Amino acid sequence: MISTEQLKSEAEGMREALVATRRDFHAHPELGFQEVRTAGIVAKRLAELGYETQSGIGQTGVVGVLEGASTDGETLLLRFDMDALPIDEQVNVPFKSLTPGIMHACGHDAHTAIGLGVAELLARHRDQWQGIAKFVFQPAEEIVSGALAMIADGVLEHPRATRSLSMHVSSKDRTGTVLMTDGPTMAIADKFEIVVRGRGSHGASPHYGADPIVAGAQIVTALQTIVSRNVDPLDESVVTVGYFHGGTVGNIIPDKVTMGGTMRSFKDAVALQIRQRMTEIAQGIATALGCEATLWFPEVYNPATVNDPKMAEVVRGRARELVGADNMSADHRTMGAEDAAHFLKAAPGAYVFIGAGVHDDEDKNEPHHSPRFEINEDALPISVALVTGAALDMLVRGS
Repeated sequence: MISTEQLKSEAEGMREALVATRRDFHAHPELGFQEVRTAGIVAKRLAELGYETQSGIGQTGVVGVLEGASTDGETLLLRFDMDALPIDEQVNVPFKSLTPGIMHACGHDAHTAIGLGVAELLARHRDQWQGIAKFVFQPAEEIVSGALAMIADGVLEHPRATRSLSMHVSSKDRTGTVLMTDGPTMAIADKFEIVVRGRGSHGASPHYGADPIVAGAQIVTALQTIVSRNVDPLDESVVTVGYFHGGTVGNIIPDKVTMGGTMRSFKDAVALQIRQRMTEIAQGIATALGCEATLWFPEVYNPATVNDPKMAEVVRGRARELVGADNMSADHRTMGAEDAAHFLKAAPGAYVFIGAGVHDDEDKNEPHHSPRFEINEDALPISVALVTGAALDMLVRGS
């Protein structure tokens, strides 16, 4: 078995290439399902490393498959996301985005570079592991669509994935830290839209109409009672109204308003409870004020990202050797969401966060999705060593 110290040394030897690759992706960001340039580079590199490569999976996704010393054992799906965000970058670095209005503000440029680094190390040491490594470079994570698109194109089959592993750099956490937990680590992501229809009238004669703005405003306020008064306080949840559209000028009461937002929770039962209470509250208030409310929810919400305890311990084992127990957190959870959850649901595995803060004072680090987002590139070789070591252990030991 390859030691963590050896992997650390080999990953450190790749530092210059990792940084150059990450900066190239950063300078050329592409939105979800538009990652043509990125996917082309990934596919070319995987083929050069000896992987059986397929492109166009889930529109712009790339899959690379490599067999170990034997095919006896697990098929490990290693997933890395590639897409950027519609944000205008405000960081003046030499590799600043060359595409106005689009930026890698969540670290997916780093993830793609890390994934290629892991692919190189596993190929270099393929005689040291058995089973099959299946690299999945996924599009459209930011719009929570790429994983399902790749699954619809059969990414979980041929060969069927039996284990999965994914990671995310964390700009708010100190570089050199590793954060993960057993069970749910990222939340269910559900969304909604509510249309409140009333009856338009003159703003000076509201008694001739039914005001959907007043009804909508009361609905927004009342929705906050779902978390504070309906959901068990021990079950974390969030209900956020992110937009509210209605009306044109100050002296006209409109016929309708539209609002929408997101709901987050860790349990399916809580997600369904929120949907039910939201419907009851919105329709009840609207009816009481002479209006009508109709609600829309997606047919399927994005599930929680759940770590299998055995697989999480495999990652922790390598992390303890790589960064030390004092630099690890075993209870890291976030209300953020990830569509890698679909892979973890189909093939039990682990999702790990790796600190990449620029400043040791975590309060000074910009959050993800900020136009001032930055990462410490020291996290690149650390991530390659950790993910490669965990992958080797999952492939060799299986469980």
